[in-house]
Amino acid sequence: MRDKRPVDELSIEELERILAIRKREERMKRLKRMERQGRVIPASEPPPAVAEPAPTPATPRQLDSATLVSRTVTLPEASLGEKRPAAPMFEDDADIDIARPRSQKQKQIWRRFVDRALLAVELLAVAGLVFLGVKMVEDIGRLERETASAQAQAEEIRRAGIPTPTATPQLEISQFVLPSGHTPPTSPDGGQFNFNEVPEHLRNLAYQQIVQPPISRPAPTDDTPIALIIPKLNINHTIVQGVDWQALQQGIGMVPNGAKPSSDEGNIVLAAHNDIYGELFRYLDQLSPGDKFQIQTRTGVYTYTITGTQIVEPTAVEVMEHTERPTATLISCYPYQVDNMRIVVKAERDDL
Repeated sequence: MRDKRPVDELSIEELERILAIRKREERMKRLKRMERQGRVIPASEPPPAVAEPAPTPATPRQLDSATLVSRTVTLPEASLGEKRPAAPMFEDDADIDIARPRSQKQKQIWRRFVDRALLAVELLAVAGLVFLGVKMVEDIGRLERETASAQAQAEEIRRAGIPTPTATPQLEISQFVLPSGHTPPTSPDGGQFNFNEVPEHLRNLAYQQIVQPPISRPAPTDDTPIALIIPKLNINHTIVQGVDWQALQQGIGMVPNGAKPSSDEGNIVLAAHNDIYGELFRYLDQLSPGDKFQIQTRTGVYTYTITGTQIVEPTAVEVMEHTERPTATLISCYPYQVDNMRIVVKAERDDL
């Protein structure tokens, strides 16, 4: 009769016995199926056992004289290195063990194929990204060049449309009046620029140049005069580029006419006040022909010899004209604290 108790009521031994019965039934089914397929070789019948004669019973005397011989039976020792399966193996499990390596080998081959395919896809993706990056850089460079070219063309078109202004000649007061002109310091307003010396039609220009002095002055070079030395008058003073009102407030100014002490031609014109702002040129009238003075540059000192002195009108600008020989001209107001004339000292450079 079949046991109908539920599983919860069975003991562990009963469950193990039922499981063994089920496994046995499954093996028997597989064995019958293999027999039908011809996959099982029938076992040969063992030969019939030979009947041995019955032993003759021994007499008591024979037992007394008999010598018992003990034989030691040596059992084969199991190999220490032999590994035995943890669970018993049955014949119907052999097919499963044979099919298992084949399926694992096929899985390994398929996995290897998939890995290589994925690696090839990744390499192609990286190569594609590199190609796209190179193309992007090239496109950006080409776009920048095209943009720069378009901007240059547009700039040329704009410049072509702008009318070119005609240069307006810049007038300088020193072109009409000798520098250093001013009112006497004893006048009611003190020493100031003397606009009365300027032609009437240029007084507005003179006023603008006085009110708006030069923003910057020419940078000195190695040949630019930087100091005037007159030993007889005990003068050793730096030279400022320009003869405008603000320049002469600093001391000795030079007319920016491009003359250089190292050149074999040109007239270096220097001016300073005689009774205001240091009175540097107060005693120019004490210089005589043959007296010497020096003009210093960054690269050397050049000596000049005085050739003559003259008193001229404030408008005698011809004394500042270019000369074919290396000369120098010193200018200041005259007489002292009257300042209605100019004293001009002429000199020539000694041979180098």
